[in-house]
Amino acid sequence: MKIPNIQSARAADAYTIENEPISSVDLMERAAMQIYFWLMKKLKTKESSIKIFCGMGNNGGDGLVLARLLASQDIYAQVYIVHVSDNFSHDCEVNYERLKAIPEIPVYGVFSTDDFPKIDDSDIVIDALFGSGLSRPLEGLAAEMVNHLNDNQAIRIAIDIASGLNGDSINNGGVIFRPDYTLSMQFPKMAFLYPENEPFVGKWEVLDIKIHPDYIENIETANFYTTADVIKPLLHKRGKHSHKGTYGHALLIAGSTGKTGAALLASEACMRSGVGLLTTHLPGSAMLPLQVYLPEAMISPDKSDNNFSEVPDLQPYNAVGVGPGLGKAEETANALKHLIQEVKVPMVLDADALNIISENKTWLSFLPERTIITPHPKEFERLFGKTDNSAMRLELQREMSVKNNIIIVLKGANTAITFPGGSCFFNSTGNPGMATAGSGDVLTGIILSLLAQRYTPEEAAIIGVFMHGRAGDKVAAEKGMEAMIAGDVVETLDFRP
Repeated sequence: MKIPNIQSARAADAYTIENEPISSVDLMERAAMQIYFWLMKKLKTKESSIKIFCGMGNNGGDGLVLARLLASQDIYAQVYIVHVSDNFSHDCEVNYERLKAIPEIPVYGVFSTDDFPKIDDSDIVIDALFGSGLSRPLEGLAAEMVNHLNDNQAIRIAIDIASGLNGDSINNGGVIFRPDYTLSMQFPKMAFLYPENEPFVGKWEVLDIKIHPDYIENIETANFYTTADVIKPLLHKRGKHSHKGTYGHALLIAGSTGKTGAALLASEACMRSGVGLLTTHLPGSAMLPLQVYLPEAMISPDKSDNNFSEVPDLQPYNAVGVGPGLGKAEETANALKHLIQEVKVPMVLDADALNIISENKTWLSFLPERTIITPHPKEFERLFGKTDNSAMRLELQREMSVKNNIIIVLKGANTAITFPGGSCFFNSTGNPGMATAGSGDVLTGIILSLLAQRYTPEEAAIIGVFMHGRAGDKVAAEKGMEAMIAGDVVETLDFRP
């Protein structure tokens, strides 16, 4: 799913009107119909009082059409038109006239704070004031109205985007509607993906309003949103006559004294993700725990009982993963440097491998092209430096992927994956319950498995992050987020489309 900027998203309407062709007022009808369907499916609308707050532009027009559609089911929303300008847009005015023909729908003009209605906590409040058409902070009557709409416990819904929020960036510090739900037309907004904007987005969904497919196909953007529809065509089908060699041999280098668990979790995740063969290289003291925990894995014992200290023969392997529970001993750092210089197959680095590199930043230039690194925010900061906000961090991440010719998986909500070409894929799966020890080790094992199965590094990163999050979502649904541990995610992995 593409994430265009606001200017490009708005141009989609004009292209569709011209090339479908369809009138602008009928396209507004189509958009409002999708909002109506969502309301009827998701919310108990007949048990609540619905208050729709409309501006005088096309976002307000969406709200007016919605009120008329609800009336067709004998749901009579209260409509409040906030007069922040002297004139309606054309399509808004058309729908205002249509609405006036239905006397059962109460329509109120709001010209000052004296006209603000009382909002009960049981109400459903719909923000159709400005949408993405406003790029400056709210002021005057509009700002006072939004403050009023925020000052209650009602269910709040934003049409397209919360009024006052810039769709392309982090909030501008002004007054912004605080929705429980945002219903975005056709495309996600970049604003939805920045952590700082969370209070102004809530749960968001994209509604398909049938923008012309040619426009969607040809629109240029560097930002994408990964959904199941993206993943399904990428998954390899298993041939009847295939064998374990068909699905690759992975080498995982992990573990140190006190951190054997990371090696075990990453190893099991790798096996559960379809690899044919796995060899785990780990300290001698961790051999027995792995043999007992995961007899399916083969073992390459390090000469050290405590740390990774030597690079094994790399010839048998199709991919290498390194980092979970590795520690940062001097002999480990030296061995990691040799590994980076010697490896000729796809590689994924995580955890202490990244922490060692952050103390030896020149090593970044020695990473094989399209190596995958999977830092969490603090590891990213140690590698590449601090930034003032998540938008600046994203641009730095993109810059570092291009500069170093690597794939960076920055873990978090909507995990961002940047590629050497400058594009970024945001993930749609996962939940806060996955913020638990070992979760990143599981992801490393999954990605390593996919690399060994000869998925491209780009595919391995995108699929691995998606499947990791999807398994976490299943665990959260079964056990709740608080009870989730990383081992649950491994047990729930499911690569069926």
